[in-house]
Amino acid sequence: MASNPVPPDAGARPSPGMILERLARGATRAARITHTEHLPPRIGRHADWPEQIRPEVIDAIRSAGIERPWAHQARTSEHALRGESVVVATGTASGKSLAYLAPVLSTLLDGSEAPNGRGATALYLAPTKALAADQRRAVRELAAPLGTAVRPAVYDGDTPVEEREWVRQYGNYVLTNPDMLHRGILPAHARWSSFLRALRYVVIDECHSYRGVFGSHVAQVIRRLRRICARYGSEPVFLLASATAAEPAQAATRLTGLPVVEITEDTSPRGELVFALWEPPLTELHGEQGAPVRRTATAETADLLTDLAVQGVRTVAFVRSRRGAELIALITQERLAEVDRSLPGRVAAYRGGYLPEERRALERALHNGDLLGLAATTALELGVDVSGLDAVVIAGYPGTRASLWQQAGRAGRSGQGALAVLVARDDPLDTYLVHHPEALFDQPVESTVLDPDNPYVLAPHLCAAAAELPLTESDFALFGPAAGGLMPQLEAANLLRRRAKAWHWTRRERAADLTDIRGQGGPPVQIVEAGTGRLLGTVDAAAAHTTVHDGAVHLHQGRTHVVQHLDLADNVALVEEASPPYSTTARDTTAIAVLETDTEIPWGDGRLCFGSVEVTNQVVSFLRRKLITGEVLGETKLDLPPRTLRTRAVWWTVTEDQLDAARVNPEQLGGALHAAEHASIGMLPLFATCDRWDIGGVSIPLHPDTLLPTVFVYDGHPGGAGFAERAFHTAAAWLTATRDAIASCECEAGCPSCIQSPKCGNGNDPLHKRGAIRLLGELLRGVPQGT
Repeated sequence: MASNPVPPDAGARPSPGMILERLARGATRAARITHTEHLPPRIGRHADWPEQIRPEVIDAIRSAGIERPWAHQARTSEHALRGESVVVATGTASGKSLAYLAPVLSTLLDGSEAPNGRGATALYLAPTKALAADQRRAVRELAAPLGTAVRPAVYDGDTPVEEREWVRQYGNYVLTNPDMLHRGILPAHARWSSFLRALRYVVIDECHSYRGVFGSHVAQVIRRLRRICARYGSEPVFLLASATAAEPAQAATRLTGLPVVEITEDTSPRGELVFALWEPPLTELHGEQGAPVRRTATAETADLLTDLAVQGVRTVAFVRSRRGAELIALITQERLAEVDRSLPGRVAAYRGGYLPEERRALERALHNGDLLGLAATTALELGVDVSGLDAVVIAGYPGTRASLWQQAGRAGRSGQGALAVLVARDDPLDTYLVHHPEALFDQPVESTVLDPDNPYVLAPHLCAAAAELPLTESDFALFGPAAGGLMPQLEAANLLRRRAKAWHWTRRERAADLTDIRGQGGPPVQIVEAGTGRLLGTVDAAAAHTTVHDGAVHLHQGRTHVVQHLDLADNVALVEEASPPYSTTARDTTAIAVLETDTEIPWGDGRLCFGSVEVTNQVVSFLRRKLITGEVLGETKLDLPPRTLRTRAVWWTVTEDQLDAARVNPEQLGGALHAAEHASIGMLPLFATCDRWDIGGVSIPLHPDTLLPTVFVYDGHPGGAGFAERAFHTAAAWLTATRDAIASCECEAGCPSCIQSPKCGNGNDPLHKRGAIRLLGELLRGVPQGT
């Protein structure tokens, strides 16, 4: 049960400091706060709108309660109106939407008065359907005084078929996502010809989310869009927005292939933000290999969400997994029922995989205040306007500082003060961060990592482009330097055929279906209730083996189901409703082979390498764990086929002399390497825009390709995602932080806070904490000067 629930004060909203003080009441609660950061309020600075903005648009903005723009909004509009692509990278709730909407609406209004033709059009791209739907609401409200001059319309997978023709013919501000652009709009560009011919602006919202393989795919989709637009005689200006991005102009240029101006000075006001780092206490339980176990971030977040709801504090709890969001909402509802039976209905879960009508209903309830608390995945992280939130609880470090600040910024969006709490998981990185706050608060956000030239990404987009319009050599400059070299391979694979001076797509299948731009590795698996045939939702193909295998526990809208059978041939998981007293965690085995070493650097006698590898992975069993405590109840074998992945990796080797110097004997070697591998994977998100689930690792005392003790860390996506390459270039700082994180942990022999991994296929055995510290120390002694 949550401790010390306090009824809300009547009248004024409590300050963030007061809310935190209530949460921390009691000796055990107060000790969980390892650091509190106070970000002071900031005074805003106004400017005037550029003269080219139509007076009707300025009047509409004033009608919305905004007399004058902030200086960064005006500067963004100036660049857009001059025909310069621009990225505005300022804080959450700093008015980035208005910065690009003012020039867009003004241009659409100009176009509506054109004597002939449909007038100007604009395209808006969002990474999530929720954000596109939210932006349509905002545009409709803002543009209402402009009448029918602005016709916003959402065009995505949820748009009814009967509405799609109207959007194509009459919508002049079309809101969609990169997936629909890739699969629906570009392949059918002839039906969109009048819209594309008049396209003046392309808005790319939350552009920092386009990273890794997804970002690389989106970069190529944008190049295909530019090519089709040129075919119809248009050359749109790109307007990009991001609350959190390092080197935003460089990242935006890599994404669009165009020169981009950056606006980074935030001139909007900001309320006080109180940011607390919260470490759950150790329990009396012991986990794998007898390691001490902390209370889970899930249980701790449910307690905090319960207390905040009882106080009347409007809160979103961000959770890393779909199952975690469901579980936190369920536990919170149960605990609120013990306090006040009217409260459980004011807390819910929100995640990807819900049906469209479920998502829209939850968004409305959060927007209008019917919900007090929401346990949400990152499906709600990006830009959805939930003004009026008082607090955000983040259940586990979200993988990057960019995402951390994005989530924290969901609260206080009306300018009032806000509270953010990061609840640490029992994990090396989370433990390191709550005891090293400078790594969060004194460091800039990460650089966005994407690689449009990845051949696994580029090849299917060349095929898609050829299906849209035959490819010629003049197109290669647009798609990047690797494009020309791939053409003979695509011809040899009978994917493209050269006729005269152009390459054509000649197959019956749709070329756009060659790839899933989110890197999910195939069509999603449908989750179906066995007794009724009702579709509950979907899960990505790449995650199906680990999340909906036979016997897996699956949560949906607060109801628990158990998977009866996963049919890989038909991409269906049949489930039945049940209430088991446990959750499930998949176990797997991994083997790795070196295909090619691109770069090799001597580190003393050891070597640091980067190159291409082939990874073979197989889910072999699953564990049943007690709810809340995480205690292991048993293991069940599974019979699933192996999956093979060709990707990029960083790896390091050590010699016998280095092992002797580190005092690591043969009995300790496997455990020392394994521990160093786990901890390094856990720490990599500090140095690259990745999540530990985006990467994998293997450690082997004698690898057949290197003939030495070797640790590999690889990208979990075909062709690589840029994470391993980033690790290679920051290896000295990355592995130093890894060694320090292991050494500073209070445990004796290793625990989930330092060297144990939640996804280890070997049950975290063997592990040798002291050996890992000495081994990493010896390796780092060989780092070349100036590295």
